[in-house]
Amino acid sequence: MSAFEGKLSPLVEQLAPSGIRRFFDLASQMDDVISLGVGEPDFVTPWHVREACFYALERGYTTYTANAGLPALRDAIAQYLETFDLSYDPKDEVLVTVGGSEAIDLALRAVVQPGDEVLIPEPAYVSYEPCAILAGATVKKIATRAMDQFRLTEAALRDALTPRSKVLILCAPNNPTGAILDRAALAQIASVAIAHDLLVISDEIYAELTYGVRHVSVASLPGMKERTIVISGMSKAYAMTGWRIGYATAPRDVLAAMVKIHQYTMLCAPIMGQMAALEALKNGERERQAMVEQYDQRRRFVVKRLREIGLACHEPQGAFYAFPDIRASGLSSEAFAERLLKAERVAVVPGAVFGPSGEGFVRCSYATSLAQLERAFERMDRFLNS
Repeated sequence: MSAFEGKLSPLVEQLAPSGIRRFFDLASQMDDVISLGVGEPDFVTPWHVREACFYALERGYTTYTANAGLPALRDAIAQYLETFDLSYDPKDEVLVTVGGSEAIDLALRAVVQPGDEVLIPEPAYVSYEPCAILAGATVKKIATRAMDQFRLTEAALRDALTPRSKVLILCAPNNPTGAILDRAALAQIASVAIAHDLLVISDEIYAELTYGVRHVSVASLPGMKERTIVISGMSKAYAMTGWRIGYATAPRDVLAAMVKIHQYTMLCAPIMGQMAALEALKNGERERQAMVEQYDQRRRFVVKRLREIGLACHEPQGAFYAFPDIRASGLSSEAFAERLLKAERVAVVPGAVFGPSGEGFVRCSYATSLAQLERAFERMDRFLNS
């Protein structure tokens, strides 16, 4: 028996393991699996970005950086965010983090006290709830509906409010549904946030991956910058998941609190990754746009094929996910995903792992080649017909 028996944190012990990971583990034990489950670009980081890392190593850039990140990178992030009508002082309103996930954790720990309520519209990215619980918050989920294309509505937000509501987490474009929030929808949410003094953590990691629409940040709306923490990073738009470079922008008082936690935990993001991120922001627009164009082509193909094989699916306008309705199969989302994997070697993610509103749906990532997508939907069609 381990000496730690009965001595682990009850808070940690009550957390459920990631529901996504179980299906990845199953798939890893099988041959010839086509994965539509992974939320990761299938592109390799552009060569000039990798070369910037090699060059940094050759010049001996192997040290710590300032806790908040390289000044040049923070300058580049602030300049880049101007394209979304956001204005931040790179000296004390921009923090470079170890991926967007660390930024979410820091944001919650910086503003949440025990007993505070964190509102999470769902289906939602699987990390939000555990991070909120570990920060001491009580989580209140807000169900969204397929008939609204899984967009948070003003009415649903108002209905969820209690006197303890403190933080609203937004993710737009959304993981897992691909839904976006346009300016009109955000303005309604902003009016509620201002009226009820809600803080907003806005996860905008997919901001660059929109199709036919321009991303709007909630922080760009009147009265919202001073109550919003914007989270983003390099992983999705620049095919840099493994580099673990994210960032957060916020009013200087909350950012100072986040830096304080960051300096005692991560200290700083890896300098080589920061140098690569700087190169991506400066010179990566062409490759980024080329990736977006390919995602758009795949998006249209995936929605068309899903509908052809009998699965209703709203058209995602952002990210690289489709969220089809599988209720016609008569199976739960978990049973559908497990049987599809075992029968046809296609991996999708059960919608239920993203919250109760996701039950009856599955997440299909189109961050894989068209050839693989064609094979995957041939197999899925065969599965449904069987």
